[in-house]
Amino acid sequence: MFNDFYGLSGRPFQLTPDPTFYFESLTHRKALSYLSYGLAQGEGFVVITGEVGAGKSTLVAHLMATIDPARLTAAQIVTSKLDGEELVHVVAQAFGLIVDGHDKASALGAIEAFLHDEARAGRRCLLVVDESQNLELEALEELRMLSNFQLGAHPLLQTLLLGQPEFRDTIQDHPQLEQLRQRVIAAHHLEAMELGEVQAYIEHRLKCVGWVGNPQFDQGVFTELFEASGGVPRRINQICNRLMMLGAVDQRSRIDRAMLSQVLDELELDGTMQLKKIAPQPVAAAAPELVAAPQPVAVDGVAMAQLEALLAERDAQIAELQQAVIELANERDADLARPVQSDEGLAALEAKFAGLEAKMLEQERTIRHTLTMLIEWIEAEDANRAAA
Repeated sequence: MFNDFYGLSGRPFQLTPDPTFYFESLTHRKALSYLSYGLAQGEGFVVITGEVGAGKSTLVAHLMATIDPARLTAAQIVTSKLDGEELVHVVAQAFGLIVDGHDKASALGAIEAFLHDEARAGRRCLLVVDESQNLELEALEELRMLSNFQLGAHPLLQTLLLGQPEFRDTIQDHPQLEQLRQRVIAAHHLEAMELGEVQAYIEHRLKCVGWVGNPQFDQGVFTELFEASGGVPRRINQICNRLMMLGAVDQRSRIDRAMLSQVLDELELDGTMQLKKIAPQPVAAAAPELVAAPQPVAVDGVAMAQLEALLAERDAQIAELQQAVIELANERDADLARPVQSDEGLAALEAKFAGLEAKMLEQERTIRHTLTMLIEWIEAEDANRAAA
């Protein structure tokens, strides 16, 4: 493994959740704030959603590592497609309960008795349900019913629901979940990381296993890695694992863009992960006829060179068209000073002149579009440098 080659004490980009590697990006900081607020309330539901690999499980692992077991008893379940009765038994098992009967009533009785015992011992109970989008409506209703258990006026169970984006839609829109919606006291959707956070994320995970600068990463690697991964932590881990492995095999102390390109090609070929690759836009070849206005493209070093070439080409075409317009205008003025030989000749001249004017306008629009893209890219780069 590359750990030995680079002198690392562990695997920095493992895919399984580990609170040791928790990285507080902007979106994770917000999620942790909502979780802290929700847990302080001690009741109801807290809902955290996000794309696959966005870091929901790592966030919860970090949270669980900070919990004082003398004050809070937590259990976690990862759901498959469970109905209501199955869910009740799974919850009982998660809290370590042995249910004498196999019926739902026995499981509910055991759970209620356990919650009462914990409350009398001064401990609150938290149930963490991962992959909540797999739950049937009946199972979600059972979770709501479990939240009804009380000791006097004090609720006995609080539930944290983790799910993919479609679960957020289910919670918000399904008509049969109105009562559950009313008990959601905090919710947050984990977004992907921002471009300026990718380098800090990678270096944070490396430092957790003793990294002291070997290997080094070229600066351009972080931007291209962000574009390929969409800023999703698990995708970044997958790509970095391959990068570090390639570096160890080739005995490289520096990770560059050529290595990243090779890894991305390999990942695309073997279908290991779905990359967010942006297809390059073709550059118009030099020709007297104008092409349609280009579509927006991602601007990197290669695209910058293409833009510069496009601008130079457009400048040359504008100069050529301007000269043609001047000559045609002079020709028309000379023709108008002489008797017009035929209406057809004048109409053809006017049409030619109008065509050139139309081309000039189209050319100006293309130039404005190109310059706008260039300005937006420069401003974005300035903002990213300021953030860093």
